[in-house]
Amino acid sequence: MSFPWLTVLFLVPIAGALVVAALPSRASAAAPKQISFGISLVTLVIAVLVAIGYDPGTGMQFTQVDKWIPSFGAHYALGVDGIGMALVLMTAILTPVVILASWHHAEAETGSALAPARWAPKGFFAWMLALEGLALGVFMATDVFLFYIFFEATLIPIWFLVSGWGGPNRAKAGLKFLIYSLVGGFVLLIGVIGLYVYSSQQPGGPTYLLSDLSKMHFSTGAGRWMFLAFFIAFAIKAPMFPVHTWLPDTTEEATPGTSVLLVSVLDKIGTFGMIRFCLELFPEASKWATPVVIVLAIVSILYGGLMAIGSNNIYRLIAYTSVSHFGFIVLGIFVMNSQGLSGANLYMINHGFSTAALFLVAGFLISRRGSALISDFGGVEKAAPVLAGLFLTAGLSTLSLPGLAPFVSEILVLIGAFVHSAWAASFAVIGIVLAAFYVLVMYQRVFTGPERPETRLMPDLNMRELVSLAPLFVLLVVLGFYPKPLLGWLNPTTEHTMSQVSRQDPAPTVSQAEEAHQ
Repeated sequence: MSFPWLTVLFLVPIAGALVVAALPSRASAAAPKQISFGISLVTLVIAVLVAIGYDPGTGMQFTQVDKWIPSFGAHYALGVDGIGMALVLMTAILTPVVILASWHHAEAETGSALAPARWAPKGFFAWMLALEGLALGVFMATDVFLFYIFFEATLIPIWFLVSGWGGPNRAKAGLKFLIYSLVGGFVLLIGVIGLYVYSSQQPGGPTYLLSDLSKMHFSTGAGRWMFLAFFIAFAIKAPMFPVHTWLPDTTEEATPGTSVLLVSVLDKIGTFGMIRFCLELFPEASKWATPVVIVLAIVSILYGGLMAIGSNNIYRLIAYTSVSHFGFIVLGIFVMNSQGLSGANLYMINHGFSTAALFLVAGFLISRRGSALISDFGGVEKAAPVLAGLFLTAGLSTLSLPGLAPFVSEILVLIGAFVHSAWAASFAVIGIVLAAFYVLVMYQRVFTGPERPETRLMPDLNMRELVSLAPLFVLLVVLGFYPKPLLGWLNPTTEHTMSQVSRQDPAPTVSQAEEAHQ
């Protein structure tokens, strides 16, 4: 198409961030919130228009390719396929939800050296818009060098959000997050440089375009080394065991809205990158690494579940559930069959909405009590029944209850795992049992039993909070009962990835008796 829809899509929130940051100090405290929310809605409208114009099954669309740095083979190249379109739309939906839910999370008293009181509200919401724009760029980039620029740039706003607003130990958590992220970015840079060196030796000179690199045959040694560089960076971002430890510390100190953008959006860059780069560019190396990656995925599933059971902090518990869920996503990716890969693609979207709902409801709960410790609650459902009901629904979504969105994706991943290896799937199923345990026990301890004096007069959710949560719960139910439209976007991408790794689903086995009957 001649109109650069994707460029406009990621530039609108970035331009909006600059506008919000430039607001005069004499502006009202509500102005940054209102402008940010309005800009996020405009971004959502553009994303919806792009989604309406998207035609499933026809590869990359809304493409834009312009020469950028010819000597490096770098291009300004954007485009979306099914998984890219789904992640773009998810990001555009979550941002206004988070801004509305975070209306009072940037007050002056939370100011710090990174977020002084004089610009706390406008800084908070400006960084959120900047983060949205850069994340959209990550999901739309079809040039590896451009992807790397967006990948690294997302670190800036999320670090300011984590270190500037949140709990008393936010600076320490932000530093740990920064160190892990910088290490991942450095390792990824090694892989990016490797692509330049290798492609420069091929006919046509160096290139970073995915369309060119996907047709390139890498030698076994080069392909495996570059695969490791990309995979390690994406495993840190995802995060996977054993490079996950930054996540619980970060979400414990960050505001709920920041945690949503971190876990539901930015962490998806890791699993998105595994599909887009690891599988599609290095298929031989991906097959070579599959046994180890599947073991790490299963360890993540079980470790995350067990650590969630032992957590007394609600935010840390939710973080560990995400470590477990990312294990399911990585398992679905690397079993390399259509059921597992479709389930992993769908899981990324469903997990985004489910975890966002759980973090935001938990944030509303914790802000009322002034504590995130499970042991400080009890009997909350009597004082705040609506809050309790929504928390339970979000929790049931997290444990993949049938009828809620994550169920379909988790079942597809497990089917794909059983097709690949019965033992791997058997261990993964234990993760479902652990999920039921940590969600229901947490709900029982927080919301049931005798009321504590501190929670007896706890107010229920107000209208703003209900409106901010409504889209998430509607999507959890709709996608739980009718995931077909979303799968219609994702399945062609799954088929393309399967063809890139030269894998086909095994033919169904038919017994001799059934064959004779037919």
